Amino acid sequence: MKKTYILDTNVLLHDPKAIFKFEENDLVIPITVIEEIDRFKKDQTETGRNAREISRILDRFREKSRLTEGVKLDGGGQLLVEIYQSTHLEHLPPELQTDMGDNRILAVALDYNERSQGPVIFVTKDTNLRIKADAVGLRAEDYESDKVSIEELYSGTAEAFVDKDVVDHFYAEGHLQLEGDYCPNQCVTLVNASNPSHTAIGRHDGPSGEFHCLIKAPHEGLWGLHPRNREQQFALDLLLNDDIQLVSLVGKAGTGKTLLAIAAGLHKVADEGKYSRLLVSRPIFPMGRDLGYLPGTVEEKLTPWMQPIFDNIDLLLNSVDVTGKHKRGYHELVDLGILQIEPLTYIRGRSIPNQFIIVDEAQNLTPHEIKTIVTRSGEGTKIILTGDPYQIDNPYVDSCSNGLSYLVEKLKGQEIAGHITLRKGERSCLAELAANLL
Repeated sequence: MKKTYILDTNVLLHDPKAIFKFEENDLVIPITVIEEIDRFKKDQTETGRNAREISRILDRFREKSRLTEGVKLDGGGQLLVEIYQSTHLEHLPPELQTDMGDNRILAVALDYNERSQGPVIFVTKDTNLRIKADAVGLRAEDYESDKVSIEELYSGTAEAFVDKDVVDHFYAEGHLQLEGDYCPNQCVTLVNASNPSHTAIGRHDGPSGEFHCLIKAPHEGLWGLHPRNREQQFALDLLLNDDIQLVSLVGKAGTGKTLLAIAAGLHKVADEGKYSRLLVSRPIFPMGRDLGYLPGTVEEKLTPWMQPIFDNIDLLLNSVDVTGKHKRGYHELVDLGILQIEPLTYIRGRSIPNQFIIVDEAQNLTPHEIKTIVTRSGEGTKIILTGDPYQIDNPYVDSCSNGLSYLVEKLKGQEIAGHITLRKGERSCLAELAANLL
């Protein structure tokens, strides 16, 4: 039976194209939702851009027919704007009969539910509003079109149990044809079925369908850095492979995501000259209470936010060499044109060719912001996105709806993209203990 979905304001502000994602079902938008969207249209944030976009979409439908009478959707359903009347509040309990936006939307949804012959579902991203809807007898759901289950997130790794001869052949030849359903650039551990300690690691090559040996760091390491576990070896292979243009690294605090990415970037830019510059950025979201506006130039304002990046670079530079002389600090790398720190605020509209781009803390970005960043890449550019979906400071996304998780699932079958989930912390015993227990 055809369903009717009643949409809350936050659904359309989150995804202005949501009205095209309900297949052949009918959609109802309370007029209060239109009023609330109008309040955001002048904002220069992503929410403001989404408000303007959904207004344009609804205006195009208005040109076809009156929205209050229903407009046909391409999927087979219809779109209807429902007018609020003060008598609708009478359907609500006395505690909710106040003239607030949420209560007006809820009252319209409840009235429509009582008049409708088929199932009516109220869709909102507001947790408390879903609870209130359930309390008054409405079926309520979250908008999950772009959600990715964090428990089922693609890890980028797999294990294959094989005969001893297969492992020996892989060591001898460096490549292997192996049957199975593997994604391009998926990293695989070959395990000897009769002796689990006898293993080999490699990466599935999409175009050839073969497993190849991993790219290894130079003998001296990447600016002194050596991978400490198997997952870091997998990550380093993806970071050093120039054919893989986008790499996502997900892991808890201390797994080495940012450090590995910066070390690989410096190696590719300063040592090999493969890219013209290492561009590092991260979204600006404070943890806890914000300090407010910071004085100074753009560079001075960015310093507190980019300090974790500088800490990692200083660790790689090791501050002093064996002769006791101070090595180059990150300031010198900036002066030499090797390193550039860029706020994500100014990335829209740019085209960035031949650069090694690292976007740290990408779990704080929305799917739309991730798309904006990735589409900035020009010819010869490689983008690395790192983050931990369990450490989100952006109040508008969660572990399932953030842009990083969304990107991992959407690009897992692409030949120019690779992903690794790092699980073992290497920062310190204390950091690992805190990450696991606190």
